[in-house]
Formats: sequence, structure tokens, C-alpha cells
Amino acid sequence: MTLFHLLVLALIQGITEFLPVSSSGHLILLPQLTGIEDQGLALDVAVHVGTLFAVILYFWADVRVALGGTLRLVRGRIDTPGAFLALCLLIATIPVMAAGLVLRLSGLDEMMRSVAVIGWAMIVFGVVLYWADMKGGETRRAEGWTLKHAAIMGLWQVLALIPGTSRSGITITGGRQLGYDRHSAARLAMLMSIPTILASGGLLGLEAVTGTEALPLQACAIAAAMAFVAALGALALMMRLLRSVSFTPYVVYRLILGTALLVYAYGYA
Repeated sequence: MTLFHLLVLALIQGITEFLPVSSSGHLILLPQLTGIEDQGLALDVAVHVGTLFAVILYFWADVRVALGGTLRLVRGRIDTPGAFLALCLLIATIPVMAAGLVLRLSGLDEMMRSVAVIGWAMIVFGVVLYWADMKGGETRRAEGWTLKHAAIMGLWQVLALIPGTSRSGITITGGRQLGYDRHSAARLAMLMSIPTILASGGLLGLEAVTGTEALPLQACAIAAAMAFVAALGALALMMRLLRSVSFTPYVVYRLILGTALLVYAYGYA
């Protein structure tokens, strides 16, 4: 893969990972619509690592608290805010890990990687995001996250296994539906992304290491670095804009792209 293709891959992953527009959908479409060779598992892992470090750095204050709480949680103690946050993140991650494993073992994940599925998911879940954003309250803050709400948002996150849904978008939808303000809903969605990316990246990494595919270390390092920069910039911009702008611009983008994809899918079927 050329340096230009690496740049395109890293920018797509970095910019779309935390925006509610589906990074996986864009990555699936890249080889299908452009003819660029599929990036392979190794580069998939690399760009995931880059975006993971970006969200950890941006939310380091929360991550540090959760890490300290994880140690107490392992010892069976939930007596600090950090331990409670770690427990909430664990509960929110279990549903998508279980469902993702079932899809992986059954082969259904590959069956859903089509332009038509991505197009419909873009439109349907874009409309759902708009509904939740317009109807959702503004009374709850991230600091008041509960175990019940973590479980509910975790169930919403399962829908992200459908390509084109957007993991961040669907968890933000769940947060807005529960009454969290836009900034808090996005903050919780981003924190939920950390264990999810760790789990999915770990699985992909295991497959890459145990498979026959060569590991292009230099290309992986470049892709990870560029994805990190792109993700950090996109994340910082979105979180800043959410203090004054709704999710409507992302919904409009989803509707336009989804419609174009359906025209492409059914027009060339």
C-alpha cells in the first residue's frame, strides 16, 4: 500500500472514529468504491491503536480516575468514584463484546459488510440520532452516570455491530434518550469506546499475529501516527462544538451519504 493510501486510510479512521458517522462503514466502503486494495488486519489494528491513544489522551483525567478505580474493583471494592466508573464501563462493554463474539463465530459479521446495509444503517440510525437529540433532555450530567444507564447505553452500543451505524453515534443516541446533555452524552460515549476499541483491537491483533498475513511494521507505525493526529483533532473539535451546536450536521451528512450509497447499491445491482 502506497503512502497516499496509508494517509487516506488513517484520515478516514481518525476523523470518523469518534464522529457519529461510522468509521467502520467508511473503511468498508473505501476498497469497495475506490478500488484501493483492502488494508488488511494489520493496518486495521494500527489505525485502531492510533485512535485509542487519541481518546485516552483527550480524556486522560477520566481515564486516570478509571484506571485507579479498576485496581480497587479487581479487589472487590467499589468505594471510590473511580471504582464506580470502572464498573460502569465494564457493564457497558459486556453486551457488545458478547454480541460481537457471536457474530464473529457465526460469520454474520461478514454477511453485513455490504454497501446496501451501510446505506440503510446510515439513514435509519441518523434519523434515530436526530430524534433522540431533539427529544432528549438536558438535565443529566456525565458525573451522574448510573449502573442502570451504563447497561442501557451498553445495549444501544450492540447496534454498532451493524456496519454504518456508528459506535459513537448510537451510544450518544442512547445517552441523549436518557436525558444526558450533548456534551455529557458524547463524553460517556467516548469513554465507552476505550474498552470497546481495546477488545476489538485485541481480537484483530490476535488474528493478524496468528494469520499468514505479513506485518508491515513501518506502514503500521505511519498509519497509527496519522490516525492519532486526525482522531485527536476531530475529537477536540467535536467536543468543543457540542457546547453550542446540535448533532444535526452529522445527521444531514449521514442522510446524504446513505442515500447516495443506496442509489449506488440498487442502481448497480
